[in-house]
Amino acid sequence: MSLLITASSSEESDGGFHAPSIDEFYPEIIAFADTPFALNRIMLIRLIVVTVLIVLFSILVSHFKKAQATQNFVPSRFQLMGEIALNFVRTNIAHEQLGKKDGDRFLPLLTTIFFTVLGMNITGIIPGFNISGTSVIGLPIVLALAAYVTFIYAGVRHHGIRFFKVATIPAGVPGAFLPLVFVIEVLSTFILRPVTLALRLTMNMIAGHLLLVLCFSATQFFFFSSEGIFKLFGAGTLLFGFAFTLFEILVAFLQAYVFTLLTTVYIQLSLADDH
Repeated sequence: MSLLITASSSEESDGGFHAPSIDEFYPEIIAFADTPFALNRIMLIRLIVVTVLIVLFSILVSHFKKAQATQNFVPSRFQLMGEIALNFVRTNIAHEQLGKKDGDRFLPLLTTIFFTVLGMNITGIIPGFNISGTSVIGLPIVLALAAYVTFIYAGVRHHGIRFFKVATIPAGVPGAFLPLVFVIEVLSTFILRPVTLALRLTMNMIAGHLLLVLCFSATQFFFFSSEGIFKLFGAGTLLFGFAFTLFEILVAFLQAYVFTLLTTVYIQLSLADDH
């Protein structure tokens, strides 16, 4: 019901149906207006998510330290859930793509990216928030730049300045095709990688939010503004809204996984001896 109420808040007092628009992603400033620290609802959601993640991981670390100090190796439920979540990133992403040594080396960044994206994505289906922190491109750009800087750093650290040659001039390419291949590799490696990372995440979150708002706005309209048999359509749109909510939970996780996995793959490619 909270989803329905929030989704329909943009409707006019005339009771007509109003489809969601891009204005959903530019809410009014709610604090510190006309300053560099101006906050709207999406920025506030981001701050809340970051705070929650810091608190949760601080508690988890304290549990780990306490268990080591007391030699108590029977984890609590909270600790067990934390270990499962962390081991998922470590085993299925970092170690799978980079091996144990390099995987552990880049694990702090990969863990941060995964849980930040997941936390920001999941707010899209939390009543009261109802919009993802990653649905406005600023944050995805920051995360994509972090991935971009990291895979360049990894490549330069491993190959030296020769990395840029390895990344842009594949071995075995005939000389006549080198200029064309060079341009393609520069575009795909140093431009399209961060751009597609940011756009893929943002567009998925935008599409998911608009679908949910559309379903629950239509439900509000059919239940409270339409007459006769048309009220029955409200049950259908409500069912679709519920189904899309479950789908958005899956998408929130998949986008966090894909973003982190691609970051890991880009690092792996930078470390490879042959492009």
